Amino acid sequence: MKQFTSVSDVTNLKSLVNEAISLKADPFSYSSLGKNKTLGLIFLNPSLRTRLSTQKAASNLGMNVMTMNIDKEGWSLEMKDDVVMNGTTVEHIKDAAAVIGIYCDIVGLRSFPGLKDRTEDYNEEILKKFIRYCKIPVVSLESATLHPLQSFADLITIEEKRKTKKPKVVLTWAPHIKPLPQAVANSFAEWMLAADVEFKITHPRGYELNKKYSENVLFTASQDEALEGADFVYVKNWSSYTNYGEILSEGKGWMITNKKLKLTNNAGIMHCLPVRRGLELSHEVIDGPNSLILQQAENRIYAAQAVLKKMLENLNKI
Repeated sequence: MKQFTSVSDVTNLKSLVNEAISLKADPFSYSSLGKNKTLGLIFLNPSLRTRLSTQKAASNLGMNVMTMNIDKEGWSLEMKDDVVMNGTTVEHIKDAAAVIGIYCDIVGLRSFPGLKDRTEDYNEEILKKFIRYCKIPVVSLESATLHPLQSFADLITIEEKRKTKKPKVVLTWAPHIKPLPQAVANSFAEWMLAADVEFKITHPRGYELNKKYSENVLFTASQDEALEGADFVYVKNWSSYTNYGEILSEGKGWMITNKKLKLTNNAGIMHCLPVRRGLELSHEVIDGPNSLILQQAENRIYAAQAVLKKMLENLNKI
């Protein structure tokens, strides 16, 4: 594995999930694999779980870790090529990424979308330029359009908790006070389509995802219909893709409550965190016995550890 930016970078999904579960059972079984190797974690946006879980994963493998909140601690980066840098930007991404590639053996990058220009965001220029100029393996810590480590951890959680051979998994839109990226929803759809599950999406009209991630997904605008018999319910807000970056409705009646939970097959409730309590999810559900959010958060460690292990094994072959 030379990079990890989407499920398409995984050659054998079932094998990788099983590897993560094995690492969870024995986290230090490869504690010398990353000896004398350095992981650089570069954040252009805030993080809690992604930063700490990836650092923990690298530590379990014996790696050194360097972390930089480049939006706060670094120079202002220029992203456009062939420009005269006589404005507010100080360092070109071409130079910054190249230097990071010298200092590190693997780099993780987080960069959110601007939610202003859909074409620009979905071209993933920042991620692509880091990959191009750093010349070392890159792990996406969430990009403009996808969050693969989160979705990998979600799939691990489903695998651990599944009670049927092919569980019914529902992704439901949730209300929010601000427009959020489509990255988690896109990524979850992509990973569920690659997994052995029955998958459905429910959201109000106008929140359809990019067809690249949702074209073959069952859809209903009726949340109650989608929840019928569900084994897992993934709750997440996202802004409109069609009316890019916009909030189209207040979402009254879309918050998952214990009453709605009764429609399901005693479903496990999932959320990537952070969650707006009492808005996206009711307190009673978050703190109730069906909540899987802390298990998902824990599995972020082993998702990252399995990916880093694959990359280290590849580096050690060179």
